[in-house]
Amino acid sequence: MIVKGQAPPGLYPTINSQPSTLNPLHLLLCGHGYLGQAISREFLAAGWDVTALSRNAVVPAASDSGCGIPGLHSPGDGGLPQASPNLHELTCDLTSASEVSSLQVRPDFIVHCASSGRGGSDAYRAVYLDGCRHLLDRFPGVALLYTSSTSVYAQTDGSVVTEESPALPDRETGSILREAEDLVLSNGGIITRLSGIYGPGRSVILKKFLSGEAVIEEDGRRFLNQIHRDDAAAAIFHLARLQSTIGNHQSSIVNLPLFNLSDSHPLSQLACYEKLSRHFHHPLPPTGPRDPDRKRGWTHKQVSNAKLRATGWEPRFPSFLDAVESIVPTLELPPP
Repeated sequence: MIVKGQAPPGLYPTINSQPSTLNPLHLLLCGHGYLGQAISREFLAAGWDVTALSRNAVVPAASDSGCGIPGLHSPGDGGLPQASPNLHELTCDLTSASEVSSLQVRPDFIVHCASSGRGGSDAYRAVYLDGCRHLLDRFPGVALLYTSSTSVYAQTDGSVVTEESPALPDRETGSILREAEDLVLSNGGIITRLSGIYGPGRSVILKKFLSGEAVIEEDGRRFLNQIHRDDAAAAIFHLARLQSTIGNHQSSIVNLPLFNLSDSHPLSQLACYEKLSRHFHHPLPPTGPRDPDRKRGWTHKQVSNAKLRATGWEPRFPSFLDAVESIVPTLELPPP
């Protein structure tokens, strides 16, 4: 019997070889946006071949923003020193069973990190649940890592949440994420639950603070759980490497391959803005009511990354504040 949220024993596919110039491993990367581009850099740097799928037409290399890999357009993040012949970009709609079934690739590992495009429940179901199902049908026996969200934890009491904490989302979109998680787990895959992603060119918190648009909600007690994009990408590559020995790994990885991807020091909203205020010599934002339309829902929790760190991964940016100086120059801010 398969227990919900737990993969059946012995089902885990394994990667049977290490990358080499003669026989590189092959990643099928489903989603080549902000996070996906960072993931492809991690795998390419380690010698993997990468086939990256995007729903829209691939932008030609001539339009690059200097990151060094055709189709990778993340300003300010450095990228690789030169274009990689091991990156192959294809247009494919994960929501279409026929398009996925027609893919002519032989991956050793699959990462689903496609975006819903800010859509609602229908988009979530099509991209996440149907998309995972189409990939599992097309590539049976190939390990699939699905990037879910810590928004599935609906706790509002400020408690520390681990992978064993109840994940009972109070929104339909969160419930769809959980359905996709259970589908992937029941087929021997890996789930990563990501906190809010920030990084080069992207930080809602920092941008609102510096532009004067930030508001401290109520008393500011709500915890901000975040993960730097590059730390998330490194963690996903780390889990792919672990997959090569997962069949013999005698730990909770085998029993429940589910990991929170979050930094090591969640900050309350008030503490975060107080530290930013001191650092930049800016006034503290005003207080106001909570935002009822927050995409990830209004929660108050501290997401733990202890399980992932126990496997040997460590974030380069343990706290949001560790990355602030490197992010500010990459943000597009209105003139003062």
